[in-house]
Amino acid sequence: MSDFDTSDLKKLYVPLPSSHKGQNGKLLIIGGSKLFHAASLWSLKVASRIVDMVFYSSVPENNQIVQKSKEEFRDGIIVKRDQLESYINEADCVLIGPGLPRKEGQETGDDDTKELTEKLVKKYPKKKWVLDGGSLQTIEPEIIPKNSVLTPHQGEFEKLFGVKPTSDSILKMSKKHSIVILVKGQVDIICSPERCTSIKGGNAGMTKGGTGDVLAGLVAALYCKNDAFLSACAGSYINKKAGESLFKRVGYYFNSSDLVDEIPKIMNELIIKK
Repeated sequence: MSDFDTSDLKKLYVPLPSSHKGQNGKLLIIGGSKLFHAASLWSLKVASRIVDMVFYSSVPENNQIVQKSKEEFRDGIIVKRDQLESYINEADCVLIGPGLPRKEGQETGDDDTKELTEKLVKKYPKKKWVLDGGSLQTIEPEIIPKNSVLTPHQGEFEKLFGVKPTSDSILKMSKKHSIVILVKGQVDIICSPERCTSIKGGNAGMTKGGTGDVLAGLVAALYCKNDAFLSACAGSYINKKAGESLFKRVGYYFNSSDLVDEIPKIMNELIIKK
């Protein structure tokens, strides 16, 4: 397993000066619940800095929060759950899971996460999928579409695949299901069916709630216009570098919203200026 080659950041898609709205990525985010409000909002906020259009589908309470914040998401569209499928085909990539409840829907008053996730991935197996949070904790591995990106922490990986996460087991599961897996930790391990890489960095300030949702939104936004493995590796690296940049200024005392605001600065330094 090799360390991430930072020169690969230069392979990331950069909008052309002549491009028009919609040509630089469209992302659909399906997430949020009555219990978890902020998770999908962090994914939305970071993605809105990167792609041209974000379609956002959550429970009515979260949709209303975003609607009130439309000045921040001028290119975002609120999608009701009963209109969801009409937007899947238009999106370049779909992120599902951040903030979705882990338990059955009838216990929380939300949609049943397992039923919603499996219904959509079965119906649209050729779509670019990023699976996170509640979707990862309820889906059966056998129906995960090929070329999906998964962003589990170590416990979620073990629960999903029944083995502890090591570079060997992550690579094995990636090969078995033809997917890219990003296992989050002090050292992130990212495997495609062909190879694995490790990404060190970050700090204890990034243990706060929501940083994983920021990462999922970042990876999904990148996946709209890049391949799965590069999107996962670049997302991990950029996320950790943003945390390190914040640490230099405020130590451990930053939150996920701060991380979202720092990521565009880091991307500009690493991708455009460098």
